[in-house]
Amino acid sequence: MDRLQQLMRGMPGGMSMGGGSSTDSPLPDCAEKVHVSSLALLKMLKHGRAGVPMEVMGLMLGQFVDEYTIHCVDVFAMPQSGTSVSVEAVDPVFQTKMLDMLQQTGRGEMVVGWYHSHPGFGCWLSSTDVNTQSSFEALNPRAVALVVDPIQSVKGKVVIDCFRLINPQLMMLGQEPRQTTSNIGHLQKPSIQALIHGLNRHYYSIVIDYRKNELEEQMLMNLNKKNWTEGLSIQPFEDHQTQNE
Repeated sequence: MDRLQQLMRGMPGGMSMGGGSSTDSPLPDCAEKVHVSSLALLKMLKHGRAGVPMEVMGLMLGQFVDEYTIHCVDVFAMPQSGTSVSVEAVDPVFQTKMLDMLQQTGRGEMVVGWYHSHPGFGCWLSSTDVNTQSSFEALNPRAVALVVDPIQSVKGKVVIDCFRLINPQLMMLGQEPRQTTSNIGHLQKPSIQALIHGLNRHYYSIVIDYRKNELEEQMLMNLNKKNWTEGLSIQPFEDHQTQNE
């Protein structure tokens, strides 16, 4: 019956079962994209790697640029109670204190979401994560949940994904979440494990892009640069002899 009502609403005449007329407006391509800076990505991976085998979590700082873009420039860890399969924040006052201290150091961005790690078992949201995300979306409907896997992330590939909850009331009315009306929202093929744990039923994925400015590019280039003290070190005689030959 519900399917029949949706088909009747979608007819060109706008006919409905109640006899009235309703216009069917087209859905625009309104895909969102999350831009993650190099500094934030490195800090999330380092924090997640340090917490193995436990899950860790923290907050993402940035700004909502427009209706289609979220820019994450920095992250910071927060007090948490974590196990190998779940993590929860334990100090609600820490967030406001940390934001005040960051404001004094010139970091005045707002909280755009939160991140946590899934060491070794992929990117998806558990029931505890969904409850945490719902509390963030109660404060800001555009807040996002970012999941990173520090164990599966190897050189040249970062296993990371970003999610937002699907409003069940809109799903009952037959409306799709924002991301599914886009053609760039399905570039990353979802894993079977994520689909089993409620992807596209309770939450949907958002595209992640990486941006870096000149200072961050210089920082990344200096990671593998030799230090000046290496010029003062003396090589073993055998190695030096083979180089001269």
